[in-house]
Amino acid sequence: MKKLFYVPIIHTSADLGSLSQAVTERGISQLGEKAWSEHVATVHKFWDSIASYCASLPAGGMKIYQDGLVADGEMGAKIVAAGVQSGSRNYQIVEMLRQRGAEIVKTEDLNLVLEERNSLLAAVQARTFGAKIMALFKYRFIKRRLLNRRDRFIARRIAETLADGATGILFVGAYHRIRPQLPEDIKVIEVKDAQKVREYQALLHFPRWRSRQFALLNRYLVDPIPFSPAAGNSE
Repeated sequence: MKKLFYVPIIHTSADLGSLSQAVTERGISQLGEKAWSEHVATVHKFWDSIASYCASLPAGGMKIYQDGLVADGEMGAKIVAAGVQSGSRNYQIVEMLRQRGAEIVKTEDLNLVLEERNSLLAAVQARTFGAKIMALFKYRFIKRRLLNRRDRFIARRIAETLADGATGILFVGAYHRIRPQLPEDIKVIEVKDAQKVREYQALLHFPRWRSRQFALLNRYLVDPIPFSPAAGNSE
């Protein structure tokens, strides 16, 4: 039986590169500085819990699949190193696992990643209101189609490269739908519940809907991840 740890991620500003400033400004304008700062703190603690859990996993021989990683080998290692240098918590964890014996695997198709990123860049960098509306409409129109194509590619890469008896770990945005497309011989262990991560992100942008449910989701994100017997023994 193959085993895959499934980590639904929330991107931080360090993951977004040239999109970082625009996303931050949009978040502050929609939520206000206080709520945005609270969200940033929640995401930081979320990554603390992920890091602590991953540090307990046996990493030797593990395959690492990473959202947006379009190369492996020497080039993949350089991409990871650049992410670490930018301050990405995600890539810091990937590098920690790699240093402990895990192997990074090319996870995504470069053309698909660039197509989605370029569409989003056009939307956030448009200078006029009309141009921004048109770019956002175009992005929303193609977003789900591109995400579906990326999901199929990622699932295929995992199926092709995760050998019988092997263990992998996938770091992927919570809105991706990889799990339903994976072969049945891969046992999936969700490190965090992807549906709850999606619910948190959805409620975040509707302040009037924030309630006890939002508070519970917030707490779920930051709570330590309990050890699962299915994870195996720590090193």
